[in-house]
Amino acid sequence: MAHTHAPNADHYYVPHSSPWPIYGSVTLFTVMAGAISTLNGWLPVWSLLPGFVMLAGLFIFWFGTVIEESEAGRYNMAVDRSFRMGMMWFIFSEVMFFAAFFGALFYARSLVMPWLSGEGTKMLTNVLLWGNYHGTWPTNGPAALGPRADGTYETVPALGLPALNTAILLTSGITITIAHHALLRGYRRRLAIFLAATFLLGFTFVVLQATEYHEAYTRLGLQLGTGIYGSTFFMLTGFHGLHVTVGAIMLVVIWVRVMKGHFTPERHFAFEAVAWYWHFVDVVWLGLFIFVYWL
Repeated sequence: MAHTHAPNADHYYVPHSSPWPIYGSVTLFTVMAGAISTLNGWLPVWSLLPGFVMLAGLFIFWFGTVIEESEAGRYNMAVDRSFRMGMMWFIFSEVMFFAAFFGALFYARSLVMPWLSGEGTKMLTNVLLWGNYHGTWPTNGPAALGPRADGTYETVPALGLPALNTAILLTSGITITIAHHALLRGYRRRLAIFLAATFLLGFTFVVLQATEYHEAYTRLGLQLGTGIYGSTFFMLTGFHGLHVTVGAIMLVVIWVRVMKGHFTPERHFAFEAVAWYWHFVDVVWLGLFIFVYWL
């Protein structure tokens, strides 16, 4: 946030003639159109590129404008409170986003598989639809959909890279907390060091997850199209990896601002917002490690 308060404490700054909301709407439409075209095989994967380029531009220019307004002293505490409420609602929407995918995992694992096996139904589903199917988890469905000739695949062991990534993210939660306390006490050097350690740990997590994905696709036969297990595995872990990537980039931006002398112990909402987001990412990963990898 800004180093100085707005001249009028009762004034709520409202920007005029901002192009970013409409540009953001067009950007999100382009991203979704590219994603739909890619997933349905209508266009090659490069059709995602225009949307992501526009999205990067949206983040750079819109947040750049907000930072300039903040450092110019146009925001008072009323604006600060509105930012906090906005970030809270954003994180709540992210909670609901992941809750939907965890719900899909629960539905497939705890309800659909027993039903396909003939449990709790008078229609003898396992006989009429999928004879001799035994609903055991992990599964790639009654029809073996693995890429191997026999339709089998292997799961990613929890005590391998996932356990290491868990330790990395938990450590990053500690380093960003130390950085926050350093900011509150005015220890700028400690703040910069531990903030840098946090985003370096985040990028390390992403690299290790990419290594895990390569291993899954090339050696384990576990792919996005490997039945319901492959779909839920890659959707949950993939979207989480995307969130870690975005969070690490945000941490880099905050670190650059720290090096420029931005933020004070009293006014530092941007730092807090990213810290909230990062802790949310940590908590989601714990759920993933337990319910996707371990159980």
